[in-house]
Amino acid sequence: MQLTAFALNCSLKASDDKEKSSTDRLLADLLAALVPHGVKGEIVRSLDHDIKPGVLSDMGKGDDWPKLRQKILAADIFVLGLPIWLGQPSSVAKRVLERMDAFLDETDDRGRMPAAGKVALVAIVGNEDGAHHCHAACFQALNDVGFTIPANSGIYWVGEAMSDVNYVDLPETPEKVAAAIEMAASNAAHLASLLKGEAYPGVLR
Repeated sequence: MQLTAFALNCSLKASDDKEKSSTDRLLADLLAALVPHGVKGEIVRSLDHDIKPGVLSDMGKGDDWPKLRQKILAADIFVLGLPIWLGQPSSVAKRVLERMDAFLDETDDRGRMPAAGKVALVAIVGNEDGAHHCHAACFQALNDVGFTIPANSGIYWVGEAMSDVNYVDLPETPEKVAAAIEMAASNAAHLASLLKGEAYPGVLR
């Protein structure tokens, strides 16, 4: 069964920034780990698009969210990638999650939100503590809007506090991070395959 993944990089850097994105590298590592499980993926940088503030699926003229929303819902696995800033998920990630608030009012005749049957992973990088806090915040939001969270699906690398060494600068992926990536990829692909084969029934209204 062919599966697809769509990763949204919520770095504070756009693609044309001179600095490389550690979030981008972690997402690339994760998508590479999904390939052996029959999953083809794509990474998109959020700041390359104009995601308007708001809580609707379309905020009108100039809003790029509708096409990103379409990609998210077309994929079997959605990956939210983000850096930690001040111990919090990046502001870009928060905007993405806020736009998904619209899913709450977009249910079908069985009460299922648009993300029902879609699997979500969260990949986090940073040079400060806060990965577990950021995972908790993001997973709660993703669960609230209908995504399914696999076991061991929180992937992160946190470097020494206030260090100049970032994930993108590492000569190779640390062993424990690589193992976490492999497990997350395996669990996500397995769960996505099951949900694609048999959708959630929802409830009769």
